[in-house]
Amino acid sequence: MSSDARRWIARLLIGIVLAWNVQAALAFLIWPSSFAWAYELSGVPGEAAMRGVAVLFLMWNVPYVPALWHPVRYRLALVLAWTMQLVGLIGESFILVSLPSGHATLGTSVLRFILFDGAGLILLGIAWWLTYREVEEIR
Repeated sequence: MSSDARRWIARLLIGIVLAWNVQAALAFLIWPSSFAWAYELSGVPGEAAMRGVAVLFLMWNVPYVPALWHPVRYRLALVLAWTMQLVGLIGESFILVSLPSGHATLGTSVLRFILFDGAGLILLGIAWWLTYREVEEIR
């Protein structure tokens, strides 16, 4: 497979993860009350918390943009994005195992994030692997 093909596939994988993250951020930002209940939150405080999470999602996605633009030239951005996915996966797993019983809805919501970040971690890892040889050729 050519370097260009590998780079475009890597961009597609990074783009999928970026789109998932931005879609979740916009949904939380625009319709916070639709999601607050899943985190056992309600009212104005629940909506503010969901919007805060949305802002964090948007902040989190900054390195994905240069990685999408050129995953070889902006290799560090791709590595940072992968690392952020890993931190999310580990942190969410800790949250899930530390929940006391009686919070099934909350646990299910956290589990969705674990699956979401796990899938993103895999896709970004494949993008990194696809572009690895090209980075090594440049060195």
